[in-house]
Amino acid sequence: MLRAIGVSDAMELYRDVPRNLLLSEAPRIGFGSPLSEWELRRLWEDLMGRVRMYIDPPPFMGGGWCPHFVPALVWAVIGRSEFYSAYTPYQPEINQGLLQALFEYQSLIADLVELDVVNASMYDGSTAAAEALMMAMRVTRRRKIVVVGSVHPEYMEVIRTWLSGRGARIVEVPPRGDTGLADVEQAEKTVDGETAAVYMENPGFNGALDPEPETLAEVAHRRGALFVVRFEPLSLGIVKPPGRYGADIAVAEGQPLGLGMNYGGPGLGVFAVRWDRRLVRQMPGRLIGLTRDAEGRRAFTMILQTREQHIRREKATSNITTNEALMAIAAAVYLSLLGGAGLRELARSIWLRSHYLAKRLAGLDGVSAPVFNAEFFKEFTVEFPTDYLKVHSELKRRGLLGGLPLERFGMGERRALFCATELHSRRDIDRLVDAIADALGAAR
Repeated sequence: MLRAIGVSDAMELYRDVPRNLLLSEAPRIGFGSPLSEWELRRLWEDLMGRVRMYIDPPPFMGGGWCPHFVPALVWAVIGRSEFYSAYTPYQPEINQGLLQALFEYQSLIADLVELDVVNASMYDGSTAAAEALMMAMRVTRRRKIVVVGSVHPEYMEVIRTWLSGRGARIVEVPPRGDTGLADVEQAEKTVDGETAAVYMENPGFNGALDPEPETLAEVAHRRGALFVVRFEPLSLGIVKPPGRYGADIAVAEGQPLGLGMNYGGPGLGVFAVRWDRRLVRQMPGRLIGLTRDAEGRRAFTMILQTREQHIRREKATSNITTNEALMAIAAAVYLSLLGGAGLRELARSIWLRSHYLAKRLAGLDGVSAPVFNAEFFKEFTVEFPTDYLKVHSELKRRGLLGGLPLERFGMGERRALFCATELHSRRDIDRLVDAIADALGAAR
């Protein structure tokens, strides 16, 4: 089998897995080979016992995947046998309950972002962003994509990968050095009649929250381009939604909406567009609609099935197959539990905690928090007087997972991206800051 796929040995087959996660030799646990189920279970429990869990306090690491509370009712609902699958059935109309749940998800997200049409889910936030830009290229019949401001580096990797085979030309406009916000003046010079879409993240990867994103929407629309925004779902409890400032397409990672951290996945790609026949016809993924059956009864059904499984591949708007239907239902349950008032209260709680953390960090000698002179929500960039990795290692030794080291993205060895959410108590934040103060003192 290895020869058939051109691989010399098993280690080469698993070369993408970090070496420290691979067993260096065969486990010596049983008397026979292969291992029995019981022996495998003992081996697995031993390996898992070495994994450090950051639960008390929760991680302070930013980067778009942060700890949030998941109500027990969310798991109770999605754990029902009628729902417990990521797959939309091939004969969907026989399962009206599932389709109604997805329809409710679409309706809730539409209300949240103040846009008209929402699909039934994408893989995650990064693939939703890439799909949005490919959709913009189809709608405008243009090839230039202008990326403005601070964008998650891993989102950019996905965007480049997905668009590389489509003949796209991606032009990046860096954020302003003082505020970390989109450089509208430079964007104005870059966006032209060949531009298919202007893409921004609000808040940006650096945490900066743009107070006037509509100025960038105007730049895009004057040139006939679409304005694509990635937003943070919970921030919309206190921040104006994308539909209100001119977004044509809005995407997001739905992980904060009752999904938990899940060891990094699965996530949920949120995808919404304003009402425009051209946009709706080119939307990727699936849409659930409400109609009447032959006997006049209310019926939910899948509409505009333009995936490659239903029409010719070259004519399809998307090649997405198994979507995140289960995670979409979890998000629907979560949003239904919160309600509008609950969302506002939660967003305010996150804002207060993240600003308290920034204020405490800024009180440490030589620490700049936040780095950028702009409003922020949940996440923010911090600069230390020394190499942050030394501080990070000391925090881990004390059972604390600090900010995301930005050195890995080439953004400076002294910078890190921190977050604070509703799960972080004042005691948790004070404990982190005290530990950082000790680590900085030891580093000097």
